This record gives sequence, C-alpha cells and structure tokens, in this order.
Amino acid sequence: MIQTIYMNSPLVITPFKKRLITYAFHDIDGTHSLIRDWPSVMSIVLNDVIENGLEQGYDSDENVKRLVINAGTKPLPETDRFCVESAGLSALTQMEWAIRRAVEEKTIIIKCDMAVNSEKIKLIWEGKEELDYLAETEEMIKMLESNTPRLFKYYERVLNGYCRDKNLVLARKDPESFRIKGSFKFLKYLKDNGVKNYFVTGAVVQKGMGMFEEVETLGYKIGPDKLIEDIIGSTWTDKIPKNVIMNSLLERYGVKGENTLVVGDGRSEIKAGVDMNSFTISRLSENMHYQKQLHIKMGTNMIVEDFEKEDIYKILSSE
Repeated sequence: MIQTIYMNSPLVITPFKKRLITYAFHDIDGTHSLIRDWPSVMSIVLNDVIENGLEQGYDSDENVKRLVINAGTKPLPETDRFCVESAGLSALTQMEWAIRRAVEEKTIIIKCDMAVNSEKIKLIWEGKEELDYLAETEEMIKMLESNTPRLFKYYERVLNGYCRDKNLVLARKDPESFRIKGSFKFLKYLKDNGVKNYFVTGAVVQKGMGMFEEVETLGYKIGPDKLIEDIIGSTWTDKIPKNVIMNSLLERYGVKGENTLVVGDGRSEIKAGVDMNSFTISRLSENMHYQKQLHIKMGTNMIVEDFEKEDIYKILSSE
C-alpha cells in the first residue's frame, strides 16, 4: 500500500493529511505521454470555426492540409487561452464551445436562445460539461448533434497530420523520448505497492486505435493486474466528463475519494480530484506559469515537472 506522508518540500502546494492510497486516476496527454502536441492544433481548428463558421465541406482534405500547415504559426489569443483553461475536458465539449462561439459571432446562423448559448459558453469556460438543464431549441440541438462529432473527427485528422502520426512512428523506435521523465517508474512504483492505475482521457478510446494504440506503443500495458488496469474515455458521439468517469470508478469499487490519487496537467481532472477529496498531483512544466496559478487556486496538493524527484516517493511512501 501507499500512504501519504506530509513533509516540507517545494513540491507541496496544499497541505494534506496522512491517508492510504489504493487507486490512482491519471490523465494521459501531457501527464504521461508527449505523442500528441494538441494545443496549437485545437486552437487553430476552434479559431477557424469561430471566424468562418461551418461552411459546406469545412472538413475537406484541403482544409485539413491548410490547418496542418498553419497550426502554431501565429498567436490566437482567445482560443490559445481556451485550450489552456479547458485542458482535460472532453474534446466534444471543446468542439461544442467553438460552435457556440461561432453562433455568438453569427458566423453560424441558427434559431436558438442566444442568452442560453452565451451562458453555456461561459459555463464551459469555467470547466462545466453537463449542461442539459438549460433548455435549447430543437434546431440548435440537431445542429450540435450533427456537427460536434464531425468537428471532433476533423480536429483529429488535423492533429494526425500535424504531429500524432509521425510521433507515433518515432515512439515505436524510442518510446522513452515520448514519455514524461520518470513516468514508467512512477506508474510501476504505484502498481508494485498495490495501487490500481487507471488512465482517464477526454479522447476517444477504441482498442488498438488512437489513444489506446499510443499508450501501448509507449509500453504501458493495459488490462486487469497489468500496469494500467483500464483506459476510459469518450466515444465519437458521447462525451463522458472525467469527474463522471472517476466517480463511477469510486462507486464501482467501493472506494472513498480520500483513498485515491489523481494525476494530471488539466484543470478538469485536478478540479475533480480536489472535489473528491483525492490526493492530487499536477504535472506541469517549468514554463507553465499560468497553468500553475490555476492549479494552485484549485488547491492541488503537489506540482511536479516530472516523476523523477525523490520527494515524490518520500511523500507517497510504501508501507
């Protein structure tokens, strides 16, 4: 078993009480894997929707190539910031936000309640994903149901062309270069001491494809009693927020939040962990100053740049 032991360390942000850790929920992108360099890709896709709407054929091969070429070449203030603050949300929610912003900017014309649309834009920015309690027009519902998954697939094609496909090839040859430093050691340390690791993602999970393929390429074996017990995410059409996934796991296995560890780089999973009274570790690079402030305000217990620091293993001590 793993127990948390409080110590005076620069890694500790929010004090915590001693507790046993039996389950750990981990984000993947930016937390353990570097295969998907997604923020600049998502930013340009979302910005393009806001500026141009969803014209006929918006997800053409020609537009995929255009965005692959232009991703990351210039600042996009609104969508760059949104990608930072929405990290960890379901990709379907991030796509929905851009479509709603296009409606707000009138680059998409649809019969809707503009006040409700603006409220949902604000709530998504705040990290909320379950918004069905605010009623929509039938036209708006059908438009979102049609275009949100389509836009999600379009974004994935741009991501594949920009970095994912070539990085996956390189990762097969040298998986260590695409892992966050110390990641494998950290996950194995948890497993060897009786902690069950789960990967939780906002991406689509299909066995042998996409995120599942990336995780296995990096050497993280998935299955009962393996390094990672399971990887759980969304589908192309149904978003499953991380807080819902993690709370479902708590209920399924009869685990208390205080006996879980949540590790991630996004606001979504860390906020969910804090709300569950979990022990939380934010994996943020040295230059992520804005993200660090967000995580400090949420009350994360620790901020680490990687998983090699000895203090991590002193604080998460094996019994």
